Amino acid sequence: MTSPNGVAPNGATEAIVSVRRQVADLHNELVKNELITWTGGNVSGRVPGFDLFVIKPSGVVYDDLTPDNMVLCDLDGAVIEGSDGSERHPSSDTAAHAYVYRHMAHVGGVVHTHSTYATAWAARGEAIPCVITGMADEFGGDIPVGPFAIIGDESIGRGIVATLDGHRSRAVLMQNHGVFTIGKDAKDAVKAAVMCEDVARTVHIAKQGGDLIPIEQSAIDSLFDRYQNVYGQAPQGDIK
Repeated sequence: MTSPNGVAPNGATEAIVSVRRQVADLHNELVKNELITWTGGNVSGRVPGFDLFVIKPSGVVYDDLTPDNMVLCDLDGAVIEGSDGSERHPSSDTAAHAYVYRHMAHVGGVVHTHSTYATAWAARGEAIPCVITGMADEFGGDIPVGPFAIIGDESIGRGIVATLDGHRSRAVLMQNHGVFTIGKDAKDAVKAAVMCEDVARTVHIAKQGGDLIPIEQSAIDSLFDRYQNVYGQAPQGDIK
């Protein structure tokens, strides 16, 4: 459902409030996991059932983030007027997030960080090879590199979609820039960002000691399938 004339559609209030709260809280995970510096990085979340998403305001320090100052946008990246009549400036990455939401309907959350180890791989334009089982579980293979793009318009979004469309990985290393991750919701995208930095660090350290040992593709496929479809607890209704 679209949002005409810059106003949130009827019936969206409860969903918007929920996503605002989730997105504001999830920025704390970026801090806790040391994925950001100062005001860099951002989390966004799609509003289920509506052509809207919520994203961090631009240039606001993390200690000052609240559900109320998260910015509501439509899928073109235009700001939807807040209930108090205010219009805060959204993240400078808003156009990239909006492009992803428009072109990847299954994506419910997007995260951007400049986390140290993953960004170091991006600075080299080098994909992170799948050489540990936890990486096979989470990403189903290498974490790919996306093209160099200048911030501020849809260029980064186009690179994210072109790189991840049809790819198992929920993370992309945008060349000379940093990390973008996607997920079924904002929390899932944050998890991918945390795991991306973890494997970037581990594989970097491993390379210092010598050659990496690749995992056979068949084993990667098996690990990914098990983790995505078997690992964890069954939904409550499926317990016998």
